[in-house]
Amino acid sequence: MRLLSFALFFSVAATVTGLMHRYVWVRLVRDANLPPPWPRVLAIALTVMAVAMPLSMLLMRVLPPQVHRVLAWPVFTWMGAMFMMTMLLLGSDVLRVLLERLMRAADVGPNLDAERRVFLQRAFASAATVGVTGAAAISMRHALGGAHVKDVEVTLQRLPPSLDGLKLVQMTDVHVGPTIGREYIERLVQQANELNPDVVAITGDLVDGSVEQLRHAVEPLKDLVARRGVYFVTGNHEYYSGADEWLHELERLRIHVLRNERVSIGDDVSSFDLAGINDYSAGQFGTAPDLARALSGRDDKRELVLLAHQPRAMTDALRHNVGLMLSGHTHGGQIWPWNHMVRLQTPYVHGLYREGQTQVYVSPGTGYWGPPMRLGTTSEISKVILRAARA
Repeated sequence: MRLLSFALFFSVAATVTGLMHRYVWVRLVRDANLPPPWPRVLAIALTVMAVAMPLSMLLMRVLPPQVHRVLAWPVFTWMGAMFMMTMLLLGSDVLRVLLERLMRAADVGPNLDAERRVFLQRAFASAATVGVTGAAAISMRHALGGAHVKDVEVTLQRLPPSLDGLKLVQMTDVHVGPTIGREYIERLVQQANELNPDVVAITGDLVDGSVEQLRHAVEPLKDLVARRGVYFVTGNHEYYSGADEWLHELERLRIHVLRNERVSIGDDVSSFDLAGINDYSAGQFGTAPDLARALSGRDDKRELVLLAHQPRAMTDALRHNVGLMLSGHTHGGQIWPWNHMVRLQTPYVHGLYREGQTQVYVSPGTGYWGPPMRLGTTSEISKVILRAARA
């Protein structure tokens, strides 16, 4: 089943990638009527990159990390630039069609001969290439600059007054792998510890690779310091990377993994429940999320904070009267305008939302996936400050 799912995913990814590259060649090369040998040269170059993108995903699981890292940087960078170019071209085509319809309706229009049309197409191709190159450079600078700290205050109705001001530091979607390594993790650990947290929560998608490949890179996580503990729940990428092995490794690093279970945060006088569930996609691996199991036997009068990688867990959170859910997964869209596409899956893309008595904070992620780029979004460490409701 897992092999079939991966084969289907790989086939779809390869098809979409091929169509994107074909579309870019048509719009920037063929329509610009470039002189020989450029159409052939660029067709070969785009074909090579179209094959390299999905193939790199496959090779990532078998090549030594040092080898794949050399391949990953150009391939993933191209992936981001190709997405930006495709979005730009689609937008320009939509605008062109609308303008042509308006001009036909008004019975007006430019009278361009073939030579002028070619000139305009080449000018557009040049401008699009320069624009996307600039946007890619800026977005790489944003992504590689590291995570910033964002303060988020959340008032909870059932939180004991003595716990007012409790600091819960969330990290999520770091995606340690080909382009994010040990130095990035060391910096995150330093930033988190400087916040003097009560609780550290890592809400999934920590890694993209096996324990054998990435053990050295994630090792600095053992230095995380939080007065009331460091906790972890799985994301979908843990299951692509060997979840069982990773959970054992994280426990070795003194990180408490919550697998459809809960713990008490506080002391005998005042406390609240912190629950964590497996990722939404874990069912196909035999470990489906089970919030009912995690909350079995709890006192409903106690405050409840839930760690769940995907914000789609909000449906269960509402059913079980969760006070606050912390999630990630969406990356805030990572590269604009993907954030608008994310809304097709969930209305909770980035930020704090409220539904009835339940709130969810969706982090845009502490790293990035795939392209080392962020356009219109930033990587963040979320410093969630819990506030007790005033009478």
